[in-house]
Amino acid sequence: MSTTDKPSRPAINHMRIFERYALILVWLLLIAAFSLAMPQSFFRWGNFSILFASYAPAALLALAIIVPLTTGDYDLAVGATLTLSSCLIGVLNVWYDVPILMSVGIALAAGVAVGLFHALFIVYFRIPSLVVTLGSTSLITGIVQWMTKSSTIGGIDNALINAVVGGRFLGVPYAFYYALVAVLVLWYVFDFTPLGRRMLFVGRGREVARLNGIAVERMRIGALVASGVIAAGAGVLYAGVLGSADPYSGLNYLLPAFAAAFLGSTTISPGRFNPLGAMVAVYFLGTGITGLTMFGIPLWVTNVFNGGALILAVTISQLTRGREAPDIG
Repeated sequence: MSTTDKPSRPAINHMRIFERYALILVWLLLIAAFSLAMPQSFFRWGNFSILFASYAPAALLALAIIVPLTTGDYDLAVGATLTLSSCLIGVLNVWYDVPILMSVGIALAAGVAVGLFHALFIVYFRIPSLVVTLGSTSLITGIVQWMTKSSTIGGIDNALINAVVGGRFLGVPYAFYYALVAVLVLWYVFDFTPLGRRMLFVGRGREVARLNGIAVERMRIGALVASGVIAAGAGVLYAGVLGSADPYSGLNYLLPAFAAAFLGSTTISPGRFNPLGAMVAVYFLGTGITGLTMFGIPLWVTNVFNGGALILAVTISQLTRGREAPDIG
């Protein structure tokens, strides 16, 4: 080992530590900047409480995205699945008087059905996942508009609303804690179970994984179904947060969730999609949008922010991982 290598190792270690937590640091700086600019309105616990609850569905959507991404597939239909789930609850519970628990169960089952539908075309018919999920987004959106007559459905059972957002712990609605529990469960699966390691192995090389005895197709099917169920769960949270079912606005979470999925792969565990990083990224982006909105910016700036954040996040993610994007299969 040459003498020039010795002083470089601590510097490399420090850079790795900085890379792991840089996004958290930038998030804190962003909070500080908005707090100094708007101390009477932004820097209030009530504002953060609303932020944590309102972006809980986006946090679940980011999880729904990173599960198939880890195995090398894209799911662009998570926003449509969220909308389908929330509107099923509204239609069944409000229009047809189906008990709220049964309505929630049917909504989650719809997530399973969406995941299996995607798996049929992606895994068995070998259609690229981008094509299949983009097509199913339009298909599901049309079904939702037909099902709801393109109208917002209010009057969802208060039992769901109270279970999701009515109760609070430390002043924060339960919706945030449901998302947090999902993040911790998925983090445990990804980092501490053989299943998580096999998923990562499949995403980084399907043929190599197959030669090592991993059931690649089964892993991909499971990831797509899990994505559908998690997205449907986000729809349940969404219906509880709003207290109604909107056939359009759920798709607004899609770009922030995708940006968070890729931006999250640059923090906590840089180089791979990870649940903790995704959640940090969701609330980093949510803080930026909330602060800019409180400044009174025009609506188009939010779209620019979300689109720019997605492009920047994917670019940084690619540079951090130092490899090509997962195969689109």
